[in-house]
Amino acid sequence: MKIAISTESVVDLTPELKEKYDISVIPYTVILGDKEYTDGVDITPQQIFEFVDKNKVLPKTTAINEFAYKEYFEKLLKDYDAVVHICLSSKITSACGNAISASKQLENVFVVDSLSLSTGIALLAIYARELANKGFEAEDVYKKVSERVPNVQASFVIKKLDYLHKGGRCSSIALLGANLMQIRPQIILKQGAMGVHKKYLGNMNKVISKYCKDTLDEFNNPDLSIGFVTYTTATPEMIDAAKTALKERGFKNIYETTAGATITSHCGENTLGILYINDGDKTNK
Repeated sequence: MKIAISTESVVDLTPELKEKYDISVIPYTVILGDKEYTDGVDITPQQIFEFVDKNKVLPKTTAINEFAYKEYFEKLLKDYDAVVHICLSSKITSACGNAISASKQLENVFVVDSLSLSTGIALLAIYARELANKGFEAEDVYKKVSERVPNVQASFVIKKLDYLHKGGRCSSIALLGANLMQIRPQIILKQGAMGVHKKYLGNMNKVISKYCKDTLDEFNNPDLSIGFVTYTTATPEMIDAAKTALKERGFKNIYETTAGATITSHCGENTLGILYINDGDKTNK
């Protein structure tokens, strides 16, 4: 059985990694004022930063509708026998429900709610491709990927709360206090929703080292096959600190990727995270 492994542009994979793992992508639309852009194609984090600085409002993204998913799945089914699609968390977007509705109108299309975002989704998509390559049937791929969803560790550290404030996720008082005290919150995906987990203080280069240590200590049973370092913008020192932490922990493949419009719009500049699946004691493969 030839299986298409599919996801959305929020997966934040490089073109090279999409090609390597044969992952198909349907894009979100990002709206800056009166202009529409295709996420992952013709918009960059820098464009978003410039728009927010100038207009003092966040970009908008449009949830992919049921018709667009059905058309997309039908196109994939012309070249594949089945589709396993992995969605952005249903706690973040209504698009996941639209994808599920579209899949019910077709045969051999299975939709996984990742309860994650960014390269947290990518980890599940890569796992799905590995299973498909080993000869698993599409429904079995769907079931095995779904079983791993709760084990995805997806978190980021944010330099400033400005974007969370603009998005209504923190008060003006919290924003002022955080900026004055140089509080750097760790945002974590828990049961599909974003929330503050820990708070760090001071220089981001040192904060990233501490965040990586704390994360690897807390979620201390990683599948060491793949770890991601994903960021909107970051200094070379921040990136090196994160990659070094994963390397020292024993990750075999460490991929560095730039976050797309979703993470950028929620978190702003100088946001960096490490992402991996925390189920190293299980023989999932």
